[in-house]
Amino acid sequence: MPASCASNESDTDPSFTSESSAKVSLGTKSNGKLRVMLQTLAQVSLFSLLAIICVQAEQYFNLPIPGSVIGLAIVLLLLLTKTIPERGVSLGSAWLIGELLLFFIPPVVSVIKYQSLFEHYGARLIVMLVLGTVFVLVGTGFVVDRVFRFERRMNRQRAQASLAPSMEG
Repeated sequence: MPASCASNESDTDPSFTSESSAKVSLGTKSNGKLRVMLQTLAQVSLFSLLAIICVQAEQYFNLPIPGSVIGLAIVLLLLLTKTIPERGVSLGSAWLIGELLLFFIPPVVSVIKYQSLFEHYGARLIVMLVLGTVFVLVGTGFVVDRVFRFERRMNRQRAQASLAPSMEG
């Protein structure tokens, strides 16, 4: 009889249920945020380690390709072969892209440090920076467009393949 009374009290007392559910949801939210932060830190650390290794390999083997490009190619290859899933790099890459402005602070400081260089070659450097930026933007746009078209084509093929057996039956 006391057990049934206790369950009735908890059912009718709204503060009891809301407090317990609030405690559970707060614990879940903080654990989720901590997990996301740790995953982001781990992914960024692995990107940094890969970058260091690739730069060292570039210097050791005297390669004409920058270590960062080699690292990007390795990550792309691992993603294409599904060795690592997309979610295995999504948090770290999103954070790095979000904080990308921080990586441009050292060049700005060097502009201030080498002001005389910019006084002599400033116009040429600006033209080259603008052209380089335009080429990078056009190249990135082209690649993104091709990847989206490829994904769209693959999704259509999957949809047709999944519809084909259902139409036969």
